Amino acid sequence: MSDNYWALIDVDNCYVSCERAFRPDLNGKPCVVLSNNDGCVVARSNEAKLIGIKAGTPFFKLPQLFPEKEIYAFSSNYELYADMTRRLMNLVRSHCQDFHRYSIDEGFCVLNGLDSASLRQWGEKLHKTISRGLGMPVSIGVAHTKTLAKVASKFAKRYPGYNHCCVIDNDEKRRKALSLFPVGDVWGIGRRWENRLLQCQVVTALDFSMLNRLFVRSTFNVFAERTWMELNGIDCIPVDDMEHVTKKSICTSRSFPEMLTNITDIRTHVANYAACCAAKLRSQHSVAGFVSVFVDTNHFRDDLPQYAMSQSLSLPTPSNSTQTIVDAAVECLEMAFVAGYHYKRAGVMVMNLCKDNVIQASLVDFDAAKYERMRKIDKVIDKINKQHGSETVVLGAQQYTAKGGRGKAGHFADAIKRQLKSKNYTTRWSDIITVK
Repeated sequence: MSDNYWALIDVDNCYVSCERAFRPDLNGKPCVVLSNNDGCVVARSNEAKLIGIKAGTPFFKLPQLFPEKEIYAFSSNYELYADMTRRLMNLVRSHCQDFHRYSIDEGFCVLNGLDSASLRQWGEKLHKTISRGLGMPVSIGVAHTKTLAKVASKFAKRYPGYNHCCVIDNDEKRRKALSLFPVGDVWGIGRRWENRLLQCQVVTALDFSMLNRLFVRSTFNVFAERTWMELNGIDCIPVDDMEHVTKKSICTSRSFPEMLTNITDIRTHVANYAACCAAKLRSQHSVAGFVSVFVDTNHFRDDLPQYAMSQSLSLPTPSNSTQTIVDAAVECLEMAFVAGYHYKRAGVMVMNLCKDNVIQASLVDFDAAKYERMRKIDKVIDKINKQHGSETVVLGAQQYTAKGGRGKAGHFADAIKRQLKSKNYTTRWSDIITVK
């Protein structure tokens, strides 16, 4: 094994922890976070897991399933979660030589020149710093490879004796940890290959690591071979393959709070979905060359006629402009929409992505002055929305009408049923917490 270490920082029950940071009175109590439209449970506190609440449980069934339990529920507040985890990752970044964010609640640190005792002290100190600064618990796993660091973080999360930081720094610890770790829980294996491995009497991660390397590659593929190498202490997963910051496609879709029959009402939803895609494109410095929109009826209503359709457009010049993406999405909707149906869901997908610094302008469509004007407008809108909260400034096409039942505010968030949503404590001045 090399002298370099990877440390995985994983936020415990991320969404619930973000909520509890501003509601410390709920520590130790069953808490859940719900999906869009308050449909089902997507995140649970440890206490909620202990009483038997499963991920995906419909919210309306909780009182029936747990009649004597007091369960605290929150509507999903992604603006809060994104900002809190951004702050957390910036804090982590300041405590290591190099940092790579892996997902909304996970990131890998590069550590060099530390012995076992120093690694543990580093992890325990970082946990205390995050807890004191943000009020959010994290689990830290340290090992010579990223996959082993993921294994270590699971032990740090499950067993209090590790004091939030588990270090796997020698072969004896590696073999013991892998012998206690189910093969289906290994990063990169999961359910895809678990059944096939169990049929081969491969039950634990240690069993998998002891297989013949050529057998692993020939039976599965090169990615399984990488996992095998990582479990055996060989660091081989490239950072570019690990990170999912730059996506190959972006999709925003939602179910409507109620069924809609009017294209005007659906157009507003689609415009918001398209604007969301455009903002995501700009955040990762990409442009899209292809826009697709789908609409769908409610397949659970057997008493109503059913219809589903998607339409797509290629952009003459790849773009991340809100106006361009929205205009294309609305045009796709008008091609897909057929009157007489009760629509329940729509979505916008942008594809054929490339970096925004390599745009090949269409000789027919490209207008340099118009392109620069729209780029400046989007930059100003993004800045205002970042400072004062998402959708402080929106296009006219994104405004919900009173007839549409979305109220006067006209925000995208108001189109989603979120009756139990907490405040945006860290991103809106109007929601800033009051200390008595």
